[in-house]
Amino acid sequence: MNTAELSKYAPQAREDFMAAVRLQAGRVGVREDGCSPVERQGEAVVIDGVTHPKAIENARQNLVQRVESIGFDAAMDAAAYTWFNRLCAIRYMELHGFLDHGYRVLSHPDGGSLPEILEKATDIDLPGLDKSRVAELKLDGTQDEKLYRLLLMAQCNALHHSMPFLFEKVGAGDELLLPEGLLHSDSLILGLVEGISEESWQDIEIIGWLYQFYISEKKDEVIGKVVKSEDIPAATQLFTPNWIVKYMVQNSLGAQWLATYPNSPLKEQMEYYIEPAEQTDEVNAQLAAITPSQLNPEELTLIDPASGSGHILVEAYELFKAIYLERGYRQRDVPQLILTQNLFGLDIDERAAQLTGFALMMKGRADDRRLFERGVKLNVMALVDSAGFDAEALAKGVELSDYGLKPGDLTELKRLFEHATTFGSLIQVPEGLAEKLPALKQLSEATSQDLFVSEALKRLGPLVQQAELLAAQYDAVVMNPPYMGKRGMPALAKNFTGDYYPEAKSDLFACFIERGSMLAKDLGDNAMVTMQSWMFLSSYQKLRERLLSRNTIRTMAHLGARAFGSISGEVVQTTMFVIKNWRSDDYKPTFFRLLSGGEAEKRRALVNGQSRLDMTTQGKFGAIPGSPLAYWVTDRIRGAFVEGVPFAAVGFPKVGMQTANNDKYLRFWQEVDFGEFADDSMPPKWIKYLKGGSFRRWYGNLAHLLRYNRDPSYVTQQKNATMLSEGVLREPKCTWTDLTSGLFNARYAPSDTFHDISGH
Repeated sequence: MNTAELSKYAPQAREDFMAAVRLQAGRVGVREDGCSPVERQGEAVVIDGVTHPKAIENARQNLVQRVESIGFDAAMDAAAYTWFNRLCAIRYMELHGFLDHGYRVLSHPDGGSLPEILEKATDIDLPGLDKSRVAELKLDGTQDEKLYRLLLMAQCNALHHSMPFLFEKVGAGDELLLPEGLLHSDSLILGLVEGISEESWQDIEIIGWLYQFYISEKKDEVIGKVVKSEDIPAATQLFTPNWIVKYMVQNSLGAQWLATYPNSPLKEQMEYYIEPAEQTDEVNAQLAAITPSQLNPEELTLIDPASGSGHILVEAYELFKAIYLERGYRQRDVPQLILTQNLFGLDIDERAAQLTGFALMMKGRADDRRLFERGVKLNVMALVDSAGFDAEALAKGVELSDYGLKPGDLTELKRLFEHATTFGSLIQVPEGLAEKLPALKQLSEATSQDLFVSEALKRLGPLVQQAELLAAQYDAVVMNPPYMGKRGMPALAKNFTGDYYPEAKSDLFACFIERGSMLAKDLGDNAMVTMQSWMFLSSYQKLRERLLSRNTIRTMAHLGARAFGSISGEVVQTTMFVIKNWRSDDYKPTFFRLLSGGEAEKRRALVNGQSRLDMTTQGKFGAIPGSPLAYWVTDRIRGAFVEGVPFAAVGFPKVGMQTANNDKYLRFWQEVDFGEFADDSMPPKWIKYLKGGSFRRWYGNLAHLLRYNRDPSYVTQQKNATMLSEGVLREPKCTWTDLTSGLFNARYAPSDTFHDISGH
């Protein structure tokens, strides 16, 4: 796939689609500064002096309501992306022959200037298409624009049946924002057709890359700042390379299958499956006791709680398909089973959820040509906020006791999802509310003639569905969670993570590590790729200790930087791993230390089993204070922590001086008049000051003087400056560099020497 052409096309397409839908909204009187009134004149409506068919009135009203609800900019952004998604979806389907009529909608197979569907207009049979109107426009010969618009909208409406999450019914409002001039030489459609080669559309992975590049400029705008809730998707989206996805899926779902069926031919198909380390007889007995003797493919479940564009679920589809076929299922029966029984996905971004659903439907359609006719309902959705849900109106309009419910059940559901599009899958459904979900689902399927009750029931359905997904547990949880440090979080997210994930609140990815284990069943797997910081930093110590006390690391590939390739522009230090909801201190996890090289080198090293380390049992991580996941450390070093004498028993390590402004207080010796330094007055004006510096054992690096000015308050008045008592500072001591990648080296500091934080 030519990602270079995608990275060039998609950002510009975003600008073009945004400009086009804004222009189109203005044509029906919907603008950033307000909405024009509508004047009815018989079978027409007049807006800003322009006459339109009366049929647009309902669609325009829907558009106005959306603008009033979420704001003009957000509404235009959503509409632009929705039309971008739809046209990309149609482009993919026409090139793969997935459209029932068999003709291309956006292009011509012979390279003609007009779409094939326009040429074959009178042969097209689509639901709701007025064939007499088609014939009339075709016969006229001058109405190609009108005819093509009619055909394109009919095609979108026909796809609503199989993919309602992406193609809404005609009249929903988005149809008004389909730009004009679709057959012009500078149209959005021609830009899509010519901007991306047909070869790039062969793999469904293109959908994820387009999503990544489409929002890339938006990501650049918000990254590094305190992010607004609505910008979290753009700030945290990162397309996961296929080899990393395969590693996670194959070593969670795939490993579970092979544990029960060790002779399965699937092992030969799973390039990134990691053969477990040789275990003791005792551990093998433990594993045998927890491994089921047989598995029913229809009962296995996998969720991606931050599914993005669906890359992980698409890969899981392939593995599930192989499992079903191995068990003798007919291929045409497999897609519907996978899509309705096995795969689950959630995201806070509606646009991403659209792409996830589309990608899965395309995988299924490739295996079952009649899939679109089967009414498949995916278990994939974008979380929705509950602000528009009127719990009070529903409680008054329905006899809740008939369903075994109370008004408090509705208000609790509303409160739980008040900020669902900010907190996402981190939301935990209380046990009491989870027990009420079957009744709430039954209620959501009720009908009412009361307008307000009917609207409340309509909004109740998605809330119940997402509560069900979040309350359930799964055999495998696989995800690339969002990365966002506490400093960048909006206040809502910062407070929420502090309340519900106090041991992981420093970053969203760490919160999702904890949440992933909650979503996994007992003996289930939590597979993720995250930043590596949780393995070592003291801020994650309690999280590590909790995981090590309750779970077992099955495998981990420590990737370091550049694992996502240069195309992403990301340099975060990462690690990917699989953690099982089962504990055995004697289990030997399999680690790979892949810190050097780029993406290609890391991938090859993993496949070839290079830098594999599997001689450490999990229980040994606690030997080092703080329980860092120092998987490469030898037993001899660990023994030193257990049997050796800690430095605190023989010395008193302390942080020394911190000026908080070295430019103001420090000078090299040659910069200070010797007379000022040699003055015998006490306290002195200048003091020897020992910083860190390069490797120097025993003595040295005395290059600086500190302006003491005869009064310690001269330094401590500086904001954030620290100083121990003068008596302690004047005692003989050893000092060392605080941070180094080389060997440890300590130096003697004379009694008349101060030292900074790097000297202890």
